[in-house]
Amino acid sequence: MIYILQKAVRRPSEESDSMEESKADASELLPKENPGPVPLSVRRAKQLISLFTMVQNPNMTHLKLGEVVVLPPLWIRCDGSDPEHTYWLGAEPLKAGNKIMGINLYTVTCDGPTAHKTCFANLEELKMQHKIMHHSSVVTTKGFAQYELLRAAAIEDTIVEPESNIYVDITWNTVDKILETPPLISAATLNIALEPGDPRSPVYQLYRELQFLLALAEGLKTGVTKWPEPLEPESAVELVQEFLADLKKKLDGSCVSGNRNGMEKIKCDTEAVDSSIKSIFSERGDLDFAEQLWCKMKCVSSYQELIACFTLVLKALECGEIQPWIHHGSSSLLSKLIQQSYHGKMEAVSLAGITPVQMLLEIGLDKMKKDYVNFFIGQELATLTSLDYFISTSVDLQEQVHCVQKLHHMLEIMVSCTVLLQFKHESLFPWTQICIKYYRENALDEKHVFQLPVSSALVKKFYQDSHPEVWKVDISSGHGPKEVKTTWQVSTNPPVEHMMSNNTGLLSDSTVNAGIEEKMYFITVVKCSQVHFR
Repeated sequence: MIYILQKAVRRPSEESDSMEESKADASELLPKENPGPVPLSVRRAKQLISLFTMVQNPNMTHLKLGEVVVLPPLWIRCDGSDPEHTYWLGAEPLKAGNKIMGINLYTVTCDGPTAHKTCFANLEELKMQHKIMHHSSVVTTKGFAQYELLRAAAIEDTIVEPESNIYVDITWNTVDKILETPPLISAATLNIALEPGDPRSPVYQLYRELQFLLALAEGLKTGVTKWPEPLEPESAVELVQEFLADLKKKLDGSCVSGNRNGMEKIKCDTEAVDSSIKSIFSERGDLDFAEQLWCKMKCVSSYQELIACFTLVLKALECGEIQPWIHHGSSSLLSKLIQQSYHGKMEAVSLAGITPVQMLLEIGLDKMKKDYVNFFIGQELATLTSLDYFISTSVDLQEQVHCVQKLHHMLEIMVSCTVLLQFKHESLFPWTQICIKYYRENALDEKHVFQLPVSSALVKKFYQDSHPEVWKVDISSGHGPKEVKTTWQVSTNPPVEHMMSNNTGLLSDSTVNAGIEEKMYFITVVKCSQVHFR
């Protein structure tokens, strides 16, 4: 736990008279997640840091404070009004067991944005300043860089929306110069946050299919189904009629050479998938009757149309006009009726209430589960055993739908890594296992950032000629509790949420200088000092 200290903001309904800054009030302590933070002046923040340090110093016996209690770390938002533009002051107790030995004091300053390299520090000067400040003879350096991979790997019409991000974080020891490119021996981690639903995603059509499934699940739960707008030239009833007519012809032996055009119509929306992904996500060739029926009925646009479609199907089954095959192990109501039709006896089903919605949801779930399993197993990214959790029928339909959503989220991640970033199986397999493990243990979270280890050599092509989003160097000396650190960092985004730009009008991603595009960077410096009590 830490304390975040900032100025208390009065509501409009409260008295307009503001509290004098000289009066320390507990109302200044606000939750860290409080929106719209208002910083204190640097002068006031320094006073409060001094007070925080004093009350924990066991040598201040004349204050008669009694037994010293070690407080949580304190960080104070500052307004940057001083010449150094200080935006944070921090104080963190140094402990040995339950006893306080001293205080670590931190200062965070920030300036920018700027594209002028003359504003950047010199590494050797930073190291020398650290040595002088901390009386150190030896310092070590550690580098960190973050690159945005999606922009570097963008291909025409296949760029993921801003809500989705793929970054790589790279760390390495021994930095030689400011803004140096990370060496190949660096440790790298891929950070992937992909929210499904981008129309330009290679699997967007499958996402739309999933959205209809979710609408059915919501309708089953609430009794009100939000039907999609009709997009196909033919209605679902017409498609089902044609489908049943083709099956009847096959049963009568009058179908010639498998009716190739009819089979093309049966194929799902994955036909519309970009050609770059067809090789890894192709339509299954083993669709049974129920799955093919789902492909026809997922364009149903009303409850009345839904009932009409199932009335046609049940009538054809009852009259023996069709004898369709279904996959073994299907537990849907329609599959049970089909099995009964083989013996000439079918139980009566009332197509009223939520029953037809549940019937369509069940066959859609069965079909989409097999689609996802076909991808992960076909690409040798998972085994059927590892996917058992996601395709189990032992839980209720709502939970099964959530599991299918998890499968789709994992699919989006692996497809992006394959198509956009062109990673190979040796990387994709362990990443899939990380995603599977996460979703076996956690609820659906489409904003979750998956952290996947990767060789820096595999991602070098994306960043070697790119500007980093964040680049920093840590300069350290001392060991254990006596370790002190100086950090110098540049970033394309303001590192402090309450920071006001010192260069108004320059808040842009880049600028053009002599025909060369330059990144605009905020410059941040974090300095640490220690106060020892014993």
